[in-house]
Formats: sequence, structure tokens, C-alpha cells
Amino acid sequence: VAVARDAAFCFAYPANLECLENLGARLVHFSPLADAALPECDAVWLPGGYPELHGAAIAANRTMAAALQAHAAAGKPLLAECGGMMSLFETLVSVTGESTAGFGLLPGESRMQKKLAALGLMAAELPEGRLPGHSFHYSTSSTPLEPLVRALKLTGNTPGEPIYRVGRLTASYVHFYFPANPEAVARLLGA
Repeated sequence: VAVARDAAFCFAYPANLECLENLGARLVHFSPLADAALPECDAVWLPGGYPELHGAAIAANRTMAAALQAHAAAGKPLLAECGGMMSLFETLVSVTGESTAGFGLLPGESRMQKKLAALGLMAAELPEGRLPGHSFHYSTSSTPLEPLVRALKLTGNTPGEPIYRVGRLTASYVHFYFPANPEAVARLLGA
């Protein structure tokens, strides 16, 4: 599993990394900001972070955009959480209104704002199984994609974050907690 890790993609629960290793995954880290290509991998995980602060570097790294697009087009799993999802939209808009190109795997845009957009514990009933997690973000996203499902807020059991699926690409604002259902994670990121 290729795990993004750099200044833009820096929020990953250590327990999630341990869970993947306990499932038998060999983790390789890469930088979507600096690397020209993905490392050899069966699956990609783009965890949360701050892609909006690195919009120019994301926009400039067209070889990484092409590598991510080729990975997804090959039907390989790609999980993008919060900042990871934001980076996959066609456009990233900073809090000051500066617009830059994202990696372009998802139609639409992600736009930063000064106020909190969402916060809370959630759980998603994915085809692979139930995965809990949390949401915390200042951006909003707009896309013509229909959600696969919506995560439910654990307080009130009301609809929360949309979860998008295009092929084997799964994207959401939810930061999933892998140890809660390792079997679902294995199905989500497995070959």
C-alpha cells in the first residue's frame, strides 16, 4: 500500500498504519507533492492533511496526477480521506480565493472557508463493511457525483458526510479508524 506522507498529507492515525501492517500489507511512503510517480503498489491511501496550503505544488505535479489517474484507471484501490479527497478534485480553492488545479480524478472543486464546515464522529455502511471515523474540516466540496452512501453521525444517527466511489476509488471527508473493522479495510484496499 502506497501511503502519501508529506507536508500536504500528514494526518494518518498511527493505529491505521499498524492495522494495515497487521493485515500483511507492506507500506511504502511517497510524496504527492515532490515525487514524479507512485511507488510500485497494489493500493494507494491519500490520508488527510493540508493540500490547500500546497495548491501550487499539486498543480505543478502533472506527472503525479497522471500516475494517480493511471492507478485508478487500472482498477486498483485508492482511498482518499479529507485532504486526500480534496486533492483529487479538478480544482482547489484556498481560503483567499486562489484557484489551482487538483489531481483531477474527481469532477468538481474543494473550497476552503474560514469557519468550520463539519465536526463529529461518524460511521459509514460501505459495501465492504461498517467503518467508523470522524470528520473535521474547514472546506466544502461540490461535485456532480452522487454519493455511494452517506456516513451517519453517531450522535442522532443523522446523515453526515457523503462518500464517493468511482471504480475502486473511494473518497470522503471521513477519517476512518481502520482497527474498528480490519476485514472491511482489507476488502476496501485489497486486490
